[in-house]
Amino acid sequence: MTASILIEAIQLLIVALAAPLLVGSVRKLKARLQGRRGASVFQPYRDLRKLLVKEAVISENTSWIFRFTPYLVASVMLLSSLVVPMLTTRTPLGFTGNIIVLMYLLLLATFFLALAGLDAGSAFGGMGSSREMIIAALAEPTVMIAIFAIALRVGSTSLDEIVRRGADDSLLLLNPGHLLAFVAFFIVALAETGRLPVDNPATHLELTMIHEAMILEYSGRHLALIEWAAGMKLFLFLTLLSNLFFPWGVARTLEPLPVAIAFAALALKVGALAAAVAILETSIAKLRLFRVPELLSGSFTLALLAVISFFFVR
Repeated sequence: MTASILIEAIQLLIVALAAPLLVGSVRKLKARLQGRRGASVFQPYRDLRKLLVKEAVISENTSWIFRFTPYLVASVMLLSSLVVPMLTTRTPLGFTGNIIVLMYLLLLATFFLALAGLDAGSAFGGMGSSREMIIAALAEPTVMIAIFAIALRVGSTSLDEIVRRGADDSLLLLNPGHLLAFVAFFIVALAETGRLPVDNPATHLELTMIHEAMILEYSGRHLALIEWAAGMKLFLFLTLLSNLFFPWGVARTLEPLPVAIAFAALALKVGALAAAVAILETSIAKLRLFRVPELLSGSFTLALLAVISFFFVR
């Protein structure tokens, strides 16, 4: 039990400390692909440190929701890191149905962030909140159905059990339903984390902002917590993509050597997916807002086909 708690603590530290590095690596690779030098991969750490020592300016029109949201969003991401199987399939929180709990936690953070955008009374905040809830309403069902397609094949909704049985089936990657679910989940991951082609995390243009519009009124330590939580959310989604669909290297015991191998495998898989995100964002432009529902509807269709294929392709 002590070893399990230690693994959970290590996973929490990995998400908390590696999230800014992941964001910085994606930015650096995008800059290189665009022919620019780009900032250091450690620049997000410097940005967070600078924001944490600055005073938070809060509008007198806001309520407790505006002040409470940054702490809740960061806490939700840290709690979610204890549910996602990163290094091993033997975790204390690896109970049956934890995928449902994970999705509700992420949706809770999105809900409060949208409320905070409305709370300040800013026109841009309300615009961003309404857009974010539209995307969430289309994206969350796709996430559930895509993972349910894999759960049907392994016979469990436990993330630990899905990873464990997926690692035992070497031919799972060749299953059409598995590939359809991966594509659907990847598209939704881009939407949920505010990446291109759904949103542009590097823009501050009023007509195109979604996530940035909701946090436009934040500053100081509150903005640092929200930016940190956004990096952790990206790390969690890439980890889910890595270990649910490519469960290679995940430790099945709590011995030091398998856990070390799992850490190296996680770094390689998340790094490869981060590179794919950077290449994709360099290659395509942002979609018009009214085209985003079409993209997410297409991902929902792919996830649904992944479920249907279970009954025809074994």
